[in-house]
Amino acid sequence: MTTPTIELKPSSTPLSDAERAARMVNPGFGRHFTDHMVTIRWTEGRGWHDGQLVPYGPLSLDPATNVLHYAQEIFEGLKAYRQPDDTVAIFRPDQNALRFQRSARRLAMPELPVETFLEACDALVQQDRAWVPAHGGEESLYLRPFMIATEVGLGVKPANEYLFLVIASPAGAYFPGGVKPVSIWLSEDRVRAVPGGMGDAKTGGNYAASLLAQAEAAAKGCDQVCYLDAVEHKWVEELGGMNLYFVYGDKIVTPTLSGSILEGVTRDSLLAVARDLGLESVEARVSIDQWQRDAEDGSLTEVFACGTAAVITPVGTVKRSSAEWKQSGGEPGEVTLRLRRALLDIQRGVTEDRHGWMHSLG
Repeated sequence: MTTPTIELKPSSTPLSDAERAARMVNPGFGRHFTDHMVTIRWTEGRGWHDGQLVPYGPLSLDPATNVLHYAQEIFEGLKAYRQPDDTVAIFRPDQNALRFQRSARRLAMPELPVETFLEACDALVQQDRAWVPAHGGEESLYLRPFMIATEVGLGVKPANEYLFLVIASPAGAYFPGGVKPVSIWLSEDRVRAVPGGMGDAKTGGNYAASLLAQAEAAAKGCDQVCYLDAVEHKWVEELGGMNLYFVYGDKIVTPTLSGSILEGVTRDSLLAVARDLGLESVEARVSIDQWQRDAEDGSLTEVFACGTAAVITPVGTVKRSSAEWKQSGGEPGEVTLRLRRALLDIQRGVTEDRHGWMHSLG
């Protein structure tokens, strides 16, 4: 399989420095986008071809395009950070590339080579590096690689044409207001994914499945919804877009991967960061009744959610149909804050990257 070289076709009218600076003030999450995007095509019998960096802009799709009807679509999310010496580095892009391949396999889509994934991300960040926020805060440049089926036709089968793209967006806090604990609604009747389904693939359908339960959580006065397993409806799995961690003193526990849980890059990173800090980190099944019991008797000292967009977010209040309780008195816990700072320090280049996670672009 050949690896495309990205042909650079930059915009002749990028935003001015003043316009860009205005959009980067309190950018929020996913509201503003950089001047360019990368596109690469895949065609049956030809493979990957026509890699280009072009001005950011709309796509033109036939109404019968496969993705609009049968949802052959996958995506990723990763971040680039400004370093103290003004260089730019991307956090663990190789792991996102590998997960992108796993998602593609599950949806019967072609696998993009890891080196091509990295080349596409590098090309976009290099071209739009002025969009990477200044070092010193927690802002970053969020990258969104994704792939859609572009064959025109209504036959139910894997498509014979695909389009891979990377876009980028300056990102502030996913949850505005700083490190503020979120409230969680435990959904005991709706599920995010089932064993043998697509729960461990990063595809839009899983997020669409979470929207109704998320709306129900909002109606209960909660920020996020937590899902249980689809078989027994008792084992904690994940939030709509984040993994969960439970803190028992100097031990952190995250639910074991079940095939219906997305294997988060931040989730995996925290298992290692915790050990670096002298904490015990394990993967184990956690039931909803255990969560409530251990929180109420004080043995469960903290709970936090994690993901690329949110990094680490403490859980403050938990509600289910029969009960409500607070974690850490509704305040961010000590271990949560230590882990958050340790991970951000690696990403921002202010501490040793002993695991070699930062992919430097110079």
